[in-house]
Amino acid sequence: MASIVLAGGGTAGHIEPALAVARVWQSEHPEDHIVFLGTKHGLENTLVPAAGFTLRNIEKVSISRKPSLSWFQIPKDLLTSIKECKKILKGSDLLIGFGGYVSAPAYIGAKISGVPIVIHEANAKPGWANRLGALLTPYLAVANEVDSGAFQKALITGLPLRSDVATALTEAEKDWALARKEAKARLAFDPDKPLIFVMGGSQGSAAINAVIAQALPTFKSRNISILHSVGQQNVLPEATDSYRPVAYVHDMADAYLASDLIIARSGAVTCSEFRALGRYAVFVPLPIGNGEQFHNAQRLVGEARAQIVEQQSFTSQYLESLIDSILRAASQAPMAGSHVDAQAGQKIASLGAHALEVG
Repeated sequence: MASIVLAGGGTAGHIEPALAVARVWQSEHPEDHIVFLGTKHGLENTLVPAAGFTLRNIEKVSISRKPSLSWFQIPKDLLTSIKECKKILKGSDLLIGFGGYVSAPAYIGAKISGVPIVIHEANAKPGWANRLGALLTPYLAVANEVDSGAFQKALITGLPLRSDVATALTEAEKDWALARKEAKARLAFDPDKPLIFVMGGSQGSAAINAVIAQALPTFKSRNISILHSVGQQNVLPEATDSYRPVAYVHDMADAYLASDLIIARSGAVTCSEFRALGRYAVFVPLPIGNGEQFHNAQRLVGEARAQIVEQQSFTSQYLESLIDSILRAASQAPMAGSHVDAQAGQKIASLGAHALEVG
């Protein structure tokens, strides 16, 4: 029996792929013990226990994007987190990391402890934690091709799909047109009206929400239905016959399938799930970070399944003037989704099994 530790906390973009790999590993090695690393402030405190896995929290190493006095606290917090990781990793056989704040001390702790490390990078532009980890292990995987750095030679696996999206993909491949029609019916939207699904990531986006609120008269005048995931921390707007705001969408697979157009941030998980089930998207990359969201969406733009608009250009005026042409482009997009990520969890688990065997 082996002990496997997965590090990927903070956001759904790190947690969902880790959970998908954990499910594959559990299916293939039911006798093994699986533990997740996280921090007490991340979404993993909800998602990991709900999926039936053990979660062990460590101290979060917070690094502000701009120089501040808090930077003087980083060395102390990092050392504390590394020590905590070493305790959790003691007796473990493999660490699989997916990036984020929890991964950096986990990589260092695993290297010190002699535990093999596998790293999966979801974004087209690797984050700092995984760039650090890549210096400590040869076992690297990426969702999409990376054109520079250590991940340039990594195994291309795709991004693991969560279980409901993977199941929906398998069913939809039998008849994509019928799958999209039935999904719209299950969501109780008028089948004769275009449906736009708006989301800003797992926490919502205040910037996108504000633009959609201002554009509601435009959508109403064009007889367009809207499903709007505003985020659980944001105020829920008033619903109308054609506008359905929700704090969180639980039937994400149906939302992807049913929508004629998706307006969203372009996080790695969103792009992967859209690639599997969606038809056409307008991506509004988050304007902070290292620019990974812009790069994440580029492949879909090249496949004529998406377009990118910068947040400063994404306004109600933009939607009023271009929504008709965007919907025309959506109607001409391929009816089918893509299975390119369907085996990603299996591939990452296989790389982990190889690392475990080699040591």
